[in-house]
Amino acid sequence: MIDHRDERIATLMAREAAEAPGRCEAQVTRNAGLMRQAGQRLRALAPPFAATLARGSSDQAASFAKFLLETRAGIPTLSHAPSIGSLYHATSPRFRGVPLIAISQSGRSPDLIAAAQDAQRQGALVVAVVNDEASPLAAMADICIPIHAGPETSVAATKSFIATLVAITHLVAEWSGDEALGEALPVVGDTLRAAAAADWGEAVPLLRDARTMLVLGRGPTLPIAGEAALKFKETSNLHAEAFSIAEVAHGPMTLVGAGDPVLALGPTDPARAGLRERLEDFRARGAQVIAAGHPDDVVAATLALPSRWEVHPVLGAIAQIQSFYGLANALALARGRNPDTPPHLAKVTRTL
Repeated sequence: MIDHRDERIATLMAREAAEAPGRCEAQVTRNAGLMRQAGQRLRALAPPFAATLARGSSDQAASFAKFLLETRAGIPTLSHAPSIGSLYHATSPRFRGVPLIAISQSGRSPDLIAAAQDAQRQGALVVAVVNDEASPLAAMADICIPIHAGPETSVAATKSFIATLVAITHLVAEWSGDEALGEALPVVGDTLRAAAAADWGEAVPLLRDARTMLVLGRGPTLPIAGEAALKFKETSNLHAEAFSIAEVAHGPMTLVGAGDPVLALGPTDPARAGLRERLEDFRARGAQVIAAGHPDDVVAATLALPSRWEVHPVLGAIAQIQSFYGLANALALARGRNPDTPPHLAKVTRTL
């Protein structure tokens, strides 16, 4: 147990999250040539669809890749379950000529490696997004994209997740030829530094005693909400579930009553349509609504969090998770937990 009264204890999680802006800034420069070549190769491939392969936080990054590929490159993208290849050896032959984006910080999870190998045997082009360039997944990939996050010791992934989102954004910008997205990347370091400095600590008293909550997002922020919900579970033993802002009214909203917390990570692109009205609905139920996003939307919240709403919507979504990690760290400490060593979890999950 950690005494949260020791203000801003320098947990590994906090220190590693603070490294993300500099790591991502350097990554964009270091990977420029690689990303240009990968984008050209993938455009020439002209696949009918793409697929992702990941687990845990990396699977949230995979959902981010799906959003970007479908909205920026016009490429339908599916999530390929690792067990299809690792247990059933049933990867479809229709994967021939299809990019399989395998995302893993360690690059050493046996099921991901086996699934990637099975897809490769069917003719898939394996694109590995990894932190460890010496890993088996990196070695077998047709295209290896290092995220350059540096060593990460805390079980709760932070900088590696952010760096993965930036690498995926860079890849899709080159693949799709999205000039606005490409032009936004050089300022990613400054954007993330400002997000890291944003204090979301006012949310801690509203969440300290919570037992369950919803985390909402849509478009580019839905995967961010998924990662936030996962981190609440991992680091604070708080049962949090992520839902789309558009879908939450189809059932899950009935779970929320007076005093229950709801965290809304609002997008600033067209997906923000209807967000203010949805937050007002939750407030009318007596919920404690904590929200980040466009000022016109978060005005309906109980607590509006500072966020980079004026930047490119994709970078704004990445910035939200940078700010969130500070909240997750502070909340874990306030609940008497060590975010670096969640019980029953390990840095590398060896699923078969």
